[in-house]
Amino acid sequence: MPGLLIRWGIVVVIAFLIGKGVSKLRLPAILGWLIAGMVLGPYALGILPDELVNAGWYQNIIHVLECAVGFMIGTELVWKKIKNYGKALILTTLAQSLGTFLLVSGVFSVIFVLRDIPVYLAFLFGGIALATAPAPALSIVQEFKTQGDVTKTLIPMAALDDMVGVAVFFTTVAVVSRQISGNGMPLYMIPVMIVLPILIGILTGVPAGRLLKKDRTTPQTIMILMGMITVTACIGYFCNMYLMPSPLLNYMLMGMAFSATFSNMVTEERLQRIVVDFNPLLGIFMIVVILNLGAPLDYHAILGAGVYTVVYIVVRAFGKYFGARLGAKATHMPITVQKYLGFTLLPHSGVSLVFTGIAVSALMGTAPECAEIIQGTIAAAAVINEIIAVIVAKKGFEWAGEMPVQ
Repeated sequence: MPGLLIRWGIVVVIAFLIGKGVSKLRLPAILGWLIAGMVLGPYALGILPDELVNAGWYQNIIHVLECAVGFMIGTELVWKKIKNYGKALILTTLAQSLGTFLLVSGVFSVIFVLRDIPVYLAFLFGGIALATAPAPALSIVQEFKTQGDVTKTLIPMAALDDMVGVAVFFTTVAVVSRQISGNGMPLYMIPVMIVLPILIGILTGVPAGRLLKKDRTTPQTIMILMGMITVTACIGYFCNMYLMPSPLLNYMLMGMAFSATFSNMVTEERLQRIVVDFNPLLGIFMIVVILNLGAPLDYHAILGAGVYTVVYIVVRAFGKYFGARLGAKATHMPITVQKYLGFTLLPHSGVSLVFTGIAVSALMGTAPECAEIIQGTIAAAAVINEIIAVIVAKKGFEWAGEMPVQ
């Protein structure tokens, strides 16, 4: 255990240094963290070994940090800020999420019909494709201190996008599982997976808001936040273990709800102070969370990438970009949001791998050949797409004019 902790610490330091080196090339540091995760992880040098990545205590720490990263989204979900975008935000989120699901499902349906592969597999591809991993784009926001309409739209959209992604994906998995085996997750569990993390966050966010209303020293503020974030993650852990058929609750969503709750209870000036106090810790947590996203990415998958992978990456990008553009245009959002929001929605790796693992588990017993198709395609797409998507997301903020002048 001590040896693994030392190795983990070394990996985090190396990732930080690689991120600094990548920043010198005017690329986002997250790209360095992702590459560090891949190179130092189980599939390459193994400094971050399987023994560590799969350890229960390590995963529990990651869940706490995912809750903490949700802080970045939740503190932007202040009603006074988002009420002007409320309807437009919801409709644009639905347009880019459901548009991506329908487009990817439709294209792969045609391909699979022509290749005599079960069409239901196309809808699992669509269910995986619609989800966006918020951490990469948010790390760019934090690193470069982006400001503007795209940033203001992206941050609350990350919360809504997570909820839509969970609902559509698990509905698809439940329907497909019932079709091919007669079993599957009960449909009533799908709203539970969305509502329960929010309720957990509210439950812990209310007492946190009461404690944080007063002006406090930086150490006091950090102690309150980390204590309540840890409590939030612990409640989520016990709900996952004892209330859910399998551990499926989203810890980042709990963190978003927790942060949004206390953010709406304190004054604007106090909230700004809380954010400033917590940001140094948040930066460290982002490195660890992104490292954890990079570690499962097998660079060998690039060599195994085939036509399905290329189609998946291109069609998903098309759906995200034009879905966001059409939704933003239909709801009369600012022109920069219409043109550039879609570029910031392309990162995908962490959530895609989680969803892929669930889909493979559902298919392995009754349709192992389909499980292999989906696993190989998404594994390769996760590696290739994430490197490209991080660069494109940064360019999206640049084109929107939201990068501060250097």
